Amino acid sequence: MNKAMNSGAEMQKQCSLLQLEISPDRIHFLKFILEGYDGLALLSTVDSRQGLVEIRYPDGIENELIILLRNLGPQIEKKFA
Repeated sequence: MNKAMNSGAEMQKQCSLLQLEISPDRIHFLKFILEGYDGLALLSTVDSRQGLVEIRYPDGIENELIILLRNLGPQIEKKFA
């Protein structure tokens, strides 16, 4: 395996995954916020209608991510009519 491929494999092993269900119309907002924190996390949309997203983040920064998500909670939480 060449060095570039090996680095990618090692990077995958060092990431954790968090699934959230947020307000579907706030997915873009959360994605832009996370992108603003360079290297903090990557957001992928699993189901845009339900607001189901996955957040991948490097091991060791879970506390920082959780603090950010708690602070953003009122702005991204799913609201039921």
